[in-house]
Amino acid sequence: MRALLPSREIAPVVKKEKPPPKPPARAVVRFEKKGRGGKMVTVIEQLALPEAELERWCSELKKELGCGGSVEGDTILLQGDLRARLPAILTRRGVGAIMGNGLHK
Repeated sequence: MRALLPSREIAPVVKKEKPPPKPPARAVVRFEKKGRGGKMVTVIEQLALPEAELERWCSELKKELGCGGSVEGDTILLQGDLRARLPAILTRRGVGAIMGNGLHK
């Protein structure tokens, strides 16, 4: 009797992967020395990323640039003057416009 019934094949469940987060449209990069005890710091602002993404970006930038750094609020602070190297890295990450301290794109 069962042989006469049509077979029902169960389709496999396909998990949809989340698309990667959209990169920020712009960033402001500036250099600070004042108020930091003479230490030079490159500041990246206005990325408009959630806190977890900022932490991830900071970690990856520190590895790529070989420097120290941290996240304060919605700002990434990297140790040293990295204005010459940073725009190329941010452009590769999909940041559209990079502005500040003589950097215009």
